[in-house]
Amino acid sequence: MSKNETEEIDANVLFSEFKEHSVADFFKKNRQMLGLYGKQRTLTTIIHELVTNSLDACEEAGILPEIEVQVSEIAKEHYEIAVKDNGPGIPENKVGNALGKLLAGTKFHRLVQTRGQQGIGVSGIILFSQITTGKPSKVITGTSKEKTISLEISIDSKTNSPKMTNKQVLEKKHRGTIIKSKFKEIIYKKGQNSVDEYLRRSAIANPHASIKFQDPFGEVVEYTRTVKKLPQIPKEVKPHPRGVSVDEMLSFARHSESRKVSSYLAQAYDRFGSKAIENVAKLVHFDINKDPKKITWEEAEDIVKAIKQTKFIAPNTENLVPIGQNHIEKPLKSIVDPEFVFVTTRKPAVYQGGYAFQVEVGVAYGGGAGRLMFIDKKNEEEGPKEIRFSEIIRYANKAPLLFDAGGCAITKTVQSVDWKRYGVSNFDNSPITVFVNVVSVHIPYTSAGKTAIAEEEEIVNDIKLALMDVSRKVGGFIIQKKREAERKEKRRVFSKYVPEIVAALSRSTGKSKELLEKNLMTMVLEKLKLDDEENGFEEPIKEEPTKEEPTKEKKE
Repeated sequence: MSKNETEEIDANVLFSEFKEHSVADFFKKNRQMLGLYGKQRTLTTIIHELVTNSLDACEEAGILPEIEVQVSEIAKEHYEIAVKDNGPGIPENKVGNALGKLLAGTKFHRLVQTRGQQGIGVSGIILFSQITTGKPSKVITGTSKEKTISLEISIDSKTNSPKMTNKQVLEKKHRGTIIKSKFKEIIYKKGQNSVDEYLRRSAIANPHASIKFQDPFGEVVEYTRTVKKLPQIPKEVKPHPRGVSVDEMLSFARHSESRKVSSYLAQAYDRFGSKAIENVAKLVHFDINKDPKKITWEEAEDIVKAIKQTKFIAPNTENLVPIGQNHIEKPLKSIVDPEFVFVTTRKPAVYQGGYAFQVEVGVAYGGGAGRLMFIDKKNEEEGPKEIRFSEIIRYANKAPLLFDAGGCAITKTVQSVDWKRYGVSNFDNSPITVFVNVVSVHIPYTSAGKTAIAEEEEIVNDIKLALMDVSRKVGGFIIQKKREAERKEKRRVFSKYVPEIVAALSRSTGKSKELLEKNLMTMVLEKLKLDDEENGFEEPIKEEPTKEEPTKEKKE
């Protein structure tokens, strides 16, 4: 055999290295898919996963959230993070799977509006802690009925299973959960993508929560709740037939307890009434009284094709729980401190796949709105100059989205608006904060890191319509403000020259200065009023009263 020829290798040799890998092993090597890359970004993502988990747990249990976050520096790029909540706690027999197993939890298999979706978050954080420090995470948890326990937990990445050690019962009872983990390869910095900013935005979208944060320098920031009532608890819904695939149709049928395909369709899917079942029965090529466990792939295809030719009522939207106009205005006014705020909530709609969604948009302008930046002046005695730039704060189910803004449907839609039409001549350099929240049982994220929303056509259109609705009110306010400033400037200029004119007129006519000044000022004010009328000056735009805040007349 020549040197250029290669010897054929047996297939058994090629497959000798064939191995099965666990999901924990996969994410251990691909942690960037969880948003765990970049030292500052990773720290913020860790806080995001722990805080959203606490918020979801408290709300589902009907408890007003009280969350404490502490970041302590151990050494350079080495920190300990502790998050404490007053939630329902975790039953002792569920702690391992809840925190030490990826893709295990109470969210992934349910169609319900929650901040998390995959069941990866907290367990992914615990896995990251052990691969950067070699240390387990400490957990203290207690329920209202069970004892409070303390333990250390880590994850066996080969089997995707929890390892729990040092378990003990504590004398001091605590209802809720405390998670303490140590991390390397992260760094704490203040700024636009920091933990501080994440918690600030969380407080804006969750006015019913009390959040306390202590940074590595010992500085403490507290966001006290501005609403003392829990939001409505979202309800779990069935999948809409419009979004079901052939594989899902077959898989659900295999595990159905129904004895007929007709009853299976009615029980498993939302809006599948008797008329829809009759129509499907006419379009398929088999008897729908058949046992659903026995249907073939071709028969499942038949059902899906028939569904596409059948009219269905839009998905149930009662399961959507927006923040609410009043509950957005209060924290924006309290935390952002703008001159004015306008908020709108769109009616629920449906995007491709049969998922219901709803969009909320708020715009705050002037005052403390926008991002504050300091620019050094050439003259050191004057100190740095404060300049405010526009700010877009994005949310999905009330959870802030801090990263990958450029690839998010929200950012692209806000930037596509012609803000000049609404009195904002330069959007990027204006003191304006745009708030957008998208709520749905299934947010179409662009990645497992949950940092950006995909550009679904229906969602983009609804965001744009909401922005245009609010922007009209913003434009009215800004135009009115500019006209009022022009009016004051004209009055100042006229007032500056009135004394000289009065003195000259008094000398030439012999009349008193007081009378002349009074008459001249009356003429000036009448002229300014006439200018306003000619320019179409209108009264300030007043927002319509919300249901939560009836007008005085309605109260009477």
